[in-house]
Amino acid sequence: MTTLPLSELLGATVYDPSGAPSGRVREVTLAPQEDRTRVASLIVKTKSGNRVLPFSAISSIDANIHTSTNPADWPAANGAEGLFLLDRDLLDQQVIDINGRKVVRVNDVELQIDSVAAPGNPHTTMRVTSIDIGARGAVRRLLRGLAPRTALQLLVQKIPPRTIPWTFVDLIETDPARRIKLKISNAGLAKLHPADIADIVEDLAPDEREAVFRTLDEEVAAETLEEVDPKVQKSIVESLDSERAADIVEEMDPDAAADLLADLSQDHTEQILVEMEPEASQEVVELLEHREETAAGRMTTEFLALPVTATVENAIGVLREFEGGVETVGTIYLVDSHGTLAGAVPLAKLVLAHSDTPLLSLTSEPLVSTHETTSDNEVAELFDKYNLVTLPVIDKRNKLVGVITSDDVISMLRSKL
Repeated sequence: MTTLPLSELLGATVYDPSGAPSGRVREVTLAPQEDRTRVASLIVKTKSGNRVLPFSAISSIDANIHTSTNPADWPAANGAEGLFLLDRDLLDQQVIDINGRKVVRVNDVELQIDSVAAPGNPHTTMRVTSIDIGARGAVRRLLRGLAPRTALQLLVQKIPPRTIPWTFVDLIETDPARRIKLKISNAGLAKLHPADIADIVEDLAPDEREAVFRTLDEEVAAETLEEVDPKVQKSIVESLDSERAADIVEEMDPDAAADLLADLSQDHTEQILVEMEPEASQEVVELLEHREETAAGRMTTEFLALPVTATVENAIGVLREFEGGVETVGTIYLVDSHGTLAGAVPLAKLVLAHSDTPLLSLTSEPLVSTHETTSDNEVAELFDKYNLVTLPVIDKRNKLVGVITSDDVISMLRSKL
């Protein structure tokens, strides 16, 4: 097993079975739909034009390429349909390092060469093992052809390597049709925390952000969008078609969705609302009617509220079916038959109580709430004074209409910095 940088493979001489030079390597290809790591073929520049040299026809690789077949047997390279070209599509391109949670630029590609001693058919295979994002790859490419090969190898060995395993790399493809054809997805990226995905997305160009959001499922995309800077949020949603945008907005917390849509043009907002499910759309519309800098403008309408007669067993049943954000389940609220706020039960108290315990006996005192028209500053003061995780919002009839969570307050304070 040996390794070879892509920059050294490009331009290498290709020799036919008789030992005569037949051309030079112009490209190295992958067929991602078949194998994401194994090199499928080389594109060789010959006297008769560019030809595709399959790896099964390569007998050995040293500083050059030695083949077991003649150039006449290699098909003409009439296009790169279904192929990922390492020089064109990877070198100098931005990719996502999902392990380091950042966007990086590719300076070179490390390839692993294995000789296969199959009876009657000895050949070589090659796989992409890592990408070089450091000075070693940059210097190697810069000085290639200007310095003797041996001297260049000695020089780059003195430079500390900075590589990322190929398995930790997510590619960015802005052409939807090509991305589907090559089966390029951002599956690795989708496993990261939404806050980390947001940081990565903010480092990408607008068309690259759009490409990423088209590959993420709606739930992950929604959670990520909530973490992105509001200006970037707006740019991303405006780049998506209304149907895709609606699918993502539906998965967002209603308050976050309302804040986002409030920044869009009225026409665009209406297009998205029309595409959303009626119930989700109605929740957002109601929140859009409130001023953003008030408690009502900050609250979410997804919260847990049970009748004053409910028991711990009732609460556990509701918790199991709740589909709202986890930040709102820290407190269960009690309301009377008119929806009037009557009490608040911390989730921690349910763990220690028997299933038949009335929730009313577990309420915390004092019951802190705020009105719809309360200002942002007053809301922040209440969270600070009482060390709150959630704050219930009531209307003028003391009816529970929403809940403000601590992350809403943190976002509000950050926007004022």
